[in-house]
This record gives sequence, C-alpha cells and structure tokens, in this order.
Amino acid sequence: MALVKKVRKAESYFGQVVIGPPGSGKTTYCGKVYRFYKNKLNRKVEVVNLDPANENMHYSPKIDIMQLITVEDAMKNLNLGPNGALMYCMEYLEENFDWLLNQLVQIKDSYLIFDMPGQVELYTHHNSIKQIFQKLEKLGYHLCAVHMVDSHYCSDPPKFISTLLLSLSTMMQIALPHVNVLSKADLLKKNASKLDFSVDFYTDVLDLNYLLDLLDEGPFTNKYKKLNAAIIELIQDYSLVCFIPLDVNTDKSLLELKSAIDKANGYIYGSGEERSIQALLSCAVGARTESERFDSDYM
Repeated sequence: MALVKKVRKAESYFGQVVIGPPGSGKTTYCGKVYRFYKNKLNRKVEVVNLDPANENMHYSPKIDIMQLITVEDAMKNLNLGPNGALMYCMEYLEENFDWLLNQLVQIKDSYLIFDMPGQVELYTHHNSIKQIFQKLEKLGYHLCAVHMVDSHYCSDPPKFISTLLLSLSTMMQIALPHVNVLSKADLLKKNASKLDFSVDFYTDVLDLNYLLDLLDEGPFTNKYKKLNAAIIELIQDYSLVCFIPLDVNTDKSLLELKSAIDKANGYIYGSGEERSIQALLSCAVGARTESERFDSDYM
C-alpha cells in the first residue's frame, strides 16, 4: 500500500504500449524509436520489455520481464505449449504486479516504451494485459497503445478485413488511447501498383463496399456474401479504425507517428525537444524542396 501511495503522489508518466501480431516489427520499432527519441529529440526515454520470449532485443531494457519469468521456464516446469506458457507468464506478471511497479517507480522523468508479446489472444479476449495497464493508468501512467500490423496484409482483401477486425477488437478490449500502424510502409509504397486500390484507401479505411465487391468475386469468399456484408457493416458502423503508415528507417515517418502518439496520450514535450523537432522538420522540408527542384529541372 505504501508503494501505491508513493506512486499516486508522483508526477504523471507517459509512454506507449507496442502491441501487434508476431512479425509485425514491434521489437525493431522499439529499438529504432528509443534511439530516435533519445538521440534526435533529446527525450529521456527507457524501454520496458514485457515479452517473456523476447530473445532478439535491439535495445537494452531498463526493465525485463525475463528476469521474473520466461516462456521457456513456464513450458519446462508446467508442461505447457508456447501459447499456454505465454498466457501463463502474463497472468503471473499480473499476480506479481508489485514486481513491475517497484521497478517503474525507480525510473524518474523518462518516457516509457513497453515492448509486448505478439500473441493475438492476449489483446482480443485475455484480460491480464488489460488489467495490468488499467492499474498503471490509475497510478498516473498515461499510455497509448501502438498496434502494429504488417502492411503486406493490404495485398489480399480477406487478410485486410481480418486485420481490420483484429484492430477493432483490440481497441475495444485494451481500452487505451489507440494508434493503429501499418509497418514496413516502404514495401507498401514500393508495391503500390500491385494493390487493388491506392495506399490511401487502406490507411484511411475508405468505403469498404469496394472490398466487398472483391470478396464476392473470390472463389472461396463468394460463398459467404451475407457474412462478408455483415463484417463490413460492423467495421464501418464503429468507424474507429484507420492506420498510420510507418517506415522505421526514415526520421520523417517516425516523427509523424510520434506526433499522433503524443496527441493520443496528451504528452507535452519541453523546449529542448521542441527545437529538435523543428530542426528535423526543417530538414524534411529542405529535402522535399530539393527533390521538387530536381523533378522540375530534369523531368
């Protein structure tokens, strides 16, 4: 109880919870954004690894759940499979919430990046992660869920519809300020000509009835016309899902996503960071100007 009272008296803390299916680029993003915030924006930042199976971290976490429990240990000691072991680890973390809180209160004045596991069930109907972050919210932690999905799902209408449903159900379940991200956007733009619609159609989630037409033409999906229509109607009725494309290799893309996340959780940066942002924006504008001049001279 003393620890909880201590946290409640502290200033508000801010951060992002990076979630998404396996292979969506969560850990790579965490490493990139950590260096970007620290080196380019002069923001005090720390990474918290809450993935008990994360063996390829591109950063040095300030807090690491693998010091508390690992998926490998859970599988070995409890005779569980990978998915069951991962769920057990999150339930164990929830039961040992004070372990996490004891370490978080030692991090002063730093923005937090939580690197999370990739099992989809943890964010659609399992409650442990939801309850962990609800507890942190009550203690003054202002967090934004950054839900990353691989942009290659745009290439196939049924996969994209599944992505929309996953994003919507995750938003409803996790109940945090939410930003949906299409990762690997450089590949998306590179292969834009192979898509059924423009990139804007997928990022802004425009009229999905066009996708419904494609589903009705498919050799498998045309068997489920009423179901397809009901799913499309459900997504459009909520009107909550849209995406920000992300290329982790460009400062401009990281800066645009940062702005959306900061707006979602109410983070206000200091004057030093503001000057860094203005400098980066100036560079981006300068680069675009040079590109436009090149086009006008040689095209």
